[in-house]
Amino acid sequence: MAVVAGVDSSTQSCKVELRDLDGALLLGTGTAAHPPAYGPCSEQHPADWWEAFELAFARAIEAAGVRGTDIAAISVAAQCHGLVPLDAEGSVIRPAKLWNDTTSAPQLDRLREQIGPENWIKAVGSLPTAAFTLSKLAWFAENEPDGFARLSRICLPHDWLTLRLSGRHVTDRSEASGTGYYSCAQGRYRTDFLAMAVGRRDWAATVPDVLGPNDAAGTITPPMAVHLGLRPDVLIGAGGGDQHAAALGLAVEPGDIVYAIGTSGVVFAAAREPVFDLTGMVDGVADMSGGYLPLVSTLNAARVTDWMAGILGVDQAQLAKMALSADPGRAPTMAAFLDGERKPDRPTATGLLAGFTSATTRDDLARAAHDGVVLGLLRGEACLNAAGIATDGRVLLTGGGARSPAYRQILADLTGREILVADPKDADEATARGAAVQAASVATGVPIRELQRTWAPRAQPVAQPRAGTEQVRAELLGRYRTLADWTAFDGVSPGGRR
Repeated sequence: MAVVAGVDSSTQSCKVELRDLDGALLLGTGTAAHPPAYGPCSEQHPADWWEAFELAFARAIEAAGVRGTDIAAISVAAQCHGLVPLDAEGSVIRPAKLWNDTTSAPQLDRLREQIGPENWIKAVGSLPTAAFTLSKLAWFAENEPDGFARLSRICLPHDWLTLRLSGRHVTDRSEASGTGYYSCAQGRYRTDFLAMAVGRRDWAATVPDVLGPNDAAGTITPPMAVHLGLRPDVLIGAGGGDQHAAALGLAVEPGDIVYAIGTSGVVFAAAREPVFDLTGMVDGVADMSGGYLPLVSTLNAARVTDWMAGILGVDQAQLAKMALSADPGRAPTMAAFLDGERKPDRPTATGLLAGFTSATTRDDLARAAHDGVVLGLLRGEACLNAAGIATDGRVLLTGGGARSPAYRQILADLTGREILVADPKDADEATARGAAVQAASVATGVPIRELQRTWAPRAQPVAQPRAGTEQVRAELLGRYRTLADWTAFDGVSPGGRR
């Protein structure tokens, strides 16, 4: 039996999914945890990712009842933006700075002044926040000059895992487009931005080669094949970013809108042409199939409801019941910027709760936490529409939040639309599934966009908008906008920001 492996190395854990080559049969999965990481200084050592990968990979093989020699290809998707600096010997110089590390906000502000917000958006498709790699690189140079002097190669998280497997220093369009120094529309690095950030050098030798959607990184290295118990001809895919792989795994088409509620929150759509949103709210990044994946990302999502569950002393199931029993018109409004925020760009923000009284109940607080996450993403969909992206097709919910009855129902009520999730028997882990699609593409030679349609998972409705929610929907969004736009609490001037 020919088997492919899709890997999702997220902030919280590594998940490995094994499938047969036609994608119809999920053979087995394995997971292993990563060390917890929280902002503002959020770091993990790549060695911990590798340890989790090996453990999850072994567990998936055992669960699937296959042999390592059955595996034909592996592809890795991972958390975006993080900086993994390597020296000339390929050793990791320092722990990776993750997407939710906002300590590079001062460096980012200086880069915005140097490059200019509109020029930056037109060049790379996005107005970078402190999540993006370039500001982290500037932080490294400024704060740890001795370590920076040893820098020989730059990796993103998935690049580093792919390098360990294949021996090649490569990346893909989706990940490169989230660095702040790569133009996916032009297919080239903006080395002038790198020079502005940290000085001139031979950047072509420092950054990874960017592979196309149907390219393989190569075959597994002989020592790694022996170590993992694999054949020496196992192909390694180019890999990609986590949300980009999720879009591939869900077979997202233009018109669809996806709400991803995990550690972070993301609302994204598919586009065939580059997107340049001069407001800076929409990131016009590339996808993993040769197109684009315009998205709006928030820093705080499922961790908001995790936090509220801890405050109230209940588990997630009880929190969901409490939220659904609350009167949405009476619940307080929350701007859930617990650890700063990405969109809108408020790296030093803190959360706000408004509209509570002596009559406010525990149920109302549970509802406010869910609303704070969903309304932030709903605002993101409005920004996509304003940027010319149609979202009148399916509404798909994915990520850990997709299992919550409260997130499902509240999203249906606040969008006024039917909510779909991928059949959990077929595509419970959309990111790992998308990585497996890419692995199958390099193993079979079938173009990835064609394979994406063939592998499209079944989608099932899980929530319909409840009667009488139309007026509440407009009222809640209005309250949320007023609160989220009030910036006195983080010292940020609102001029020009949405």
